[in-house]
Amino acid sequence: MTVILVRHGRSTANTSGLLAGRTPGVALDEKGLAQAADLTERLGGVFDQIGAVVRSPLQRCAETVAPLVAALGQRSVGPAPEVVDDRLVEVDYGDWSNRPLKDLVDEPLWKVVQRNPSAAVFPGGEGLADVFGRASGAVRALDRVYGGDDGHGLWVVCSHGDVLKSILADALGMHLDSFQRIIVDPASISVVHYAASRPYVHTVNNNGVLTLPARPSAAAVVGGSTGTDSSPSARG
Repeated sequence: MTVILVRHGRSTANTSGLLAGRTPGVALDEKGLAQAADLTERLGGVFDQIGAVVRSPLQRCAETVAPLVAALGQRSVGPAPEVVDDRLVEVDYGDWSNRPLKDLVDEPLWKVVQRNPSAAVFPGGEGLADVFGRASGAVRALDRVYGGDDGHGLWVVCSHGDVLKSILADALGMHLDSFQRIIVDPASISVVHYAASRPYVHTVNNNGVLTLPARPSAAAVVGGSTGTDSSPSARG
């Protein structure tokens, strides 16, 4: 069961230096729209395998996947459902929402967010530990739905930076306090395979065309993957 994690394209808040949070009406900017248009081609190698597109309810995620969903609707193997899941929504930054990042860096909480995010609770909003729990739990639950009966299903999530970093930190077995080490750029692609034994992270922050093995790793190989489909890492 493999999930492609896509961060929304560059937004008007990104270019304005604002922490958008859940502020309504935050759209993709011109570059973000171009990134959305390019997403289908970047996923071309696995296009016919995609079984579902699950996204945050916010506008910038809807706009990011719109061209992909439209293209999936025209493929010969049939469309893939577009599913909106509130558990994948942006962090509730509370009183920090829609404020300039240059002002927030002077807040005492900023250092907590950077150094000890598991203790960070945004005033009037939610804590990053809660985000970690809801996001990682949602993806694991959704993977049981869209991973396919044979365990080789492929599906897409479109969400937000800190949400996707939380999912990746969980898959990597990292404590939340280390999740700031992960970079997830706008429109980047990351891939996690949820095998029976453990998750396997195949790529992080890919800004190019995605390639995946015919059958993602289901076991760790001593010395590393052989790069062949016949290796133990590609079976089971």
